[in-house]
Amino acid sequence: MILIILGDKYKLNKIELNQIQKKYSPNHISLENKSTEQIIKELSKLCKNQKYKLIILNTKANIPDELIKYLTSLELKGIKFLTIEHFLEKYLGKVYIPRDGSNIDFLDQIKSYKQKQLLIKRIIDFSISIPLGIISMPIMLYAAYRIKKESPEGPVIFKQKRIGLNGKEFVCYKFRSMVPDAEKGKPKFASKDDPRVFKWGAFMRKTRIDELPQLWNVIKGDMHLIGPRPERKYWIDIFEKNIPYYNLRHIVKPGITGWAQVCYPYGANEEDAYQKLLYDLYYIKNWSFWLEMKTIFKTILVMFGKKGI
Repeated sequence: MILIILGDKYKLNKIELNQIQKKYSPNHISLENKSTEQIIKELSKLCKNQKYKLIILNTKANIPDELIKYLTSLELKGIKFLTIEHFLEKYLGKVYIPRDGSNIDFLDQIKSYKQKQLLIKRIIDFSISIPLGIISMPIMLYAAYRIKKESPEGPVIFKQKRIGLNGKEFVCYKFRSMVPDAEKGKPKFASKDDPRVFKWGAFMRKTRIDELPQLWNVIKGDMHLIGPRPERKYWIDIFEKNIPYYNLRHIVKPGITGWAQVCYPYGANEEDAYQKLLYDLYYIKNWSFWLEMKTIFKTILVMFGKKGI
């Protein structure tokens, strides 16, 4: 099955390309300095002898009428075309936000949860968090023992202020996975194979065991089980200056795990924060009970597959 991408408005990253290649054979056609005739000729060549094709319009420029007519004629042959915005949402589970903030069409669709949705989420929060807290108590006790054994000088529980609903701060709890005073001076992102992380701490981060104390945050009402991950004010202030609409993720409570966490690796820079925002806003926009269950299921796969970073 062939996927044809027309233009360069949105650059697909490695994660997206790997996901696409599981189902499609992607091909790219640049539109720069090409006539409509040249573009149609390249499309015709790629569309020959293929059982299924999907064409993605990935350009800021207006599509010439002649090219639109050609694409419409291809639809009669079973060859579909759609915009990059619709492709990202339908096939990759994320919304599209241009880095220059020029597109605001999606804004009226990003809203906080309705009362019925909030009720369902709180039922899910309590029905999973309380039993999970009880069942995981032996794991948490063992985690505390290993932390004190490998890094005896610091506390077992790491407390840090994070930004939650409506931009308000709350105290977030985690099992400490780094050496004491890991951040000296300016805060910095955790990275893969971070030297500040001790051996058991690395295992906890990969399996998400370090997040278990946040079940108390969920019960208290600071967080949901599922939602955008809470971030520190230091990083929020930077991201809100540089990433369009980053503040929109604060119209809902944060979560222990979330759609961005199960779809994208651990964030290590501003580009990762931008990519995670696309997933977070997709989750808020398309929230449903089934998306909640899908996120929980994917989280379990991450935990037992140790795919976390």
